[in-house]
Amino acid sequence: MDSTERTLPAKSLDQDIPATEFDNYLMDSFGRSLLKELQENSRLSVAELSRRVGLSATATAERLRQMEEQGILRAYTVTIDRMSLGLDVLAFIRMTCEGQHYYRLLEFIQTLEEVRECHHLTGGDAFLLKVTTLSMGDLESLIEALLPYGNPVTSLVLSTPIEGRPYNVTGKLTSAPRRNRVARRR
Repeated sequence: MDSTERTLPAKSLDQDIPATEFDNYLMDSFGRSLLKELQENSRLSVAELSRRVGLSATATAERLRQMEEQGILRAYTVTIDRMSLGLDVLAFIRMTCEGQHYYRLLEFIQTLEEVRECHHLTGGDAFLLKVTTLSMGDLESLIEALLPYGNPVTSLVLSTPIEGRPYNVTGKLTSAPRRNRVARRR
């Protein structure tokens, strides 16, 4: 074991454990196995998860609760095929904007149902928006609605060879400070 790897002494989970040690505890081989299984199927029951990772159902449920509290698990979700909803157009819009428009743009894009993701960027662009629309006409209307806030540059998606790739959880994960977010089922 190198100096960066530490194991926790057998302690009650009610005792205070420093955050970095607690994170390392959660990201041991059982924790990584739980994450791998949940990425493949987030609908697995605690009983089935416990069988697959080799923990008792009680220990598995407790581990999941702790991972939720630490923000490691942020949500249990489903993936819907956008095309089945009629959202045939998928595009990315890079937005540049002047300082006075920055917060107005951020507020405005919060109201747009077409915006699936918004990423704040470094460099020349302020934001990268992932958007879906029913038609090219709807995309054009969306672009026009963004014009008062800055300069939109649009790229249409032709195909998506990789989507929602699972995270590799077999190696050592970092123990960066996390925001405390409770996982929620969507």
